[in-house]
Order: sequence, then structure tokens, then C-alpha cells
Amino acid sequence: MNTIKLLFTAFLIIAFVGVNAQEEKKYKIHTVAFYNLENLFDAVDDTSKNDEASPIMEIKSDREGIYKKKVRNMAKVISDIGLSDTGNSPAVIGICEVENRTVIEDLANAPELLNKDYGIVHFDSPDRRGIDVALMYQKDLFQLISKSAHTLKIFDNASRKRIYTRDQLLVTGKLDGETMHFIVNHWPSRRGGEERSRAKRVAAAKLSKHIIDSLQVIDPYAKIIIMGDLNDNPNNASVKDVLKAERKKKQVALKGIYNPMITLFKKGQGSNAYRDSWSLFDQMMLTKPFIEEGYQSFKFYKAGIFNKNYLINTTGRYKGYPFRSFGNGSFTEGYSDHFPVYVYLIKEVE
Repeated sequence: MNTIKLLFTAFLIIAFVGVNAQEEKKYKIHTVAFYNLENLFDAVDDTSKNDEASPIMEIKSDREGIYKKKVRNMAKVISDIGLSDTGNSPAVIGICEVENRTVIEDLANAPELLNKDYGIVHFDSPDRRGIDVALMYQKDLFQLISKSAHTLKIFDNASRKRIYTRDQLLVTGKLDGETMHFIVNHWPSRRGGEERSRAKRVAAAKLSKHIIDSLQVIDPYAKIIIMGDLNDNPNNASVKDVLKAERKKKQVALKGIYNPMITLFKKGQGSNAYRDSWSLFDQMMLTKPFIEEGYQSFKFYKAGIFNKNYLINTTGRYKGYPFRSFGNGSFTEGYSDHFPVYVYLIKEVE
């Protein structure tokens, strides 16, 4: 059990006006995170999918050695997320741009993560490149109840042919005894331009909203965390108009969604960069029960972008960008072209 002591100074001053003392409370804390692993593909050519388009298949020698380095790099990052504040790596983490279950198992069994005993939830998706989403969880902290994959059916406007993309993953379980639902996303890219591809992400948002609605029909107070690489910012139509995610807690209705990433985005922070412009495509959102008053159950405490120095490119044209793994047909010794994002959940303990 990981606990930390957090001192809510402002709150306590309000609660104890005229009292010349402050109360120190103990809180249990867990990290929930999301990370785009930038083409975590194995070194084997799978003839059933277009995996030869992955960067590792473009490398001419020592693919297996490079694959092992890539896995270790991803494991190092995951092991570090939240560590400085909680003393532990994420209790639950969604991931995307993984090729298959085998690469996720290799990741979970890397030396940096092995003692965390991560369980895996994964389904093969119909994505044409063979990239999937998945969820990893520490088995001693999270007990799996159910899992399901939800297919996004979208079509090309011109040809009306189906575009095969990633499923959305729904996982339900008990985090430290409390039932929660996690929706892991990797929405369609901006290939062809943001405007031309916008309808695809709007469709993805509608699917996520459908999943959320179906859970809230059963339980309006369901604790749901929506996470993923959305390929949209918090102010784009998919998030703002379809999910109707709110920046201010007081504006979130009973079945509404709170998006703490809006504040980070407004401050100019991002998880990925392109042409000298930062975007916050990687987002984490929560339903209202996570932001209600009182800490008798797990509540939202903080959201952040995990952008430690070693994850940042220090030289060259892309100085200051995320230090990605692949470039110009070679392995850079880097990590990913996205920074991970995370939220802290806290609960008061006796």
C-alpha cells in the first residue's frame, strides 16, 4: 500500500478559520497514465498485416537487438511515471501503437517492470497497419472484472470504402477495491489535413460517448476515465462538442466529463510537437464522481504531462521535441514522439 502525506493548506485555512493550527491528513495515492509507445513493433514480418511499414522493418541490421532496446526504453519510462510522488509506477496505464500481445508481454517482463506484475488487456484490432491499444495494470492493485473491444466503423467520403482503424478498449475493474471503468483510445490520424480528417475523429468521439452513456445508464455515478491519443486538442470539436468535456469542475453535470488537460493546453503545454507547434493530443478525462467533494473514495487530485529531461531531444533540428525512437531509417536510442500523460487519484486513509 502506497501512501503519501498531502497538506491541503488553503482548504484547511478555510475550514479552520481562527484556529492557530493546521491538520495533516494521510492520503493513499495511485497513478493512472496513458502513453503512445511510438511503433512498438517486433522484428518479425507478419504477412497478415502491413507491419512492414513500421520503422523497425526499415532498419537493415540488428532488428532484434534494436527491438529489445526499444522495449527497455519504454519500460524505463513507464516505471518512472508518478514514481517521485507516489513511490510506485502506474497502477493502471493505457498504451497505444503496440503491434500485438507479444510486444506487451515483453514490455511487462522487462527488468524495469517485472516486479510490478502487470496484467494485460488487449484485443487485436482491424487497423490496417496492425497497431492496437491495450491496458496494463498492477495485479495487486487492480482486479479485472470485464473487458471489451468496440469497433469504430468509418468510411472514406470519396470511395465509401471502410477505413480500418483502432478499436476502443473498455476495461472495468476494482482499483484498490473501488469499481472504475477505463476507455483506451487511439483516434484516427490527421492524414490529409485536420479539416479533411475531422469527421473521423468526430465519429470516434461519438463512439466513446456511446460507451460512456451505456455505462451511465446502468449507473449515473459510474467512475469512468477516458484516455488516449485523440489526434485532437482539447479545443477541437470531437472533445469540446461531442464529449462536451468541461474545464471547470463546477460546470460538470452529473453525467458530464471533466477535462483537466484543457488548463494545461491553455498554458501552452503539449504532449507532442509538429512544425514547431505543440499539441496536446494525449488526454485524460474523468466523469463527475471523480471531482465531487470529499476523499472517502478515490478522487482526482492532479493531471500532468510526464516530460522529464531524458525524454526531450537536446540537439539538432528537433531540439526541445520529444526524443523519439526512430528517424531517417535508424534507431535514435530515444523513446517516443509523445510524452506520457497521467492523473493522480487520492483517497483519505485513517
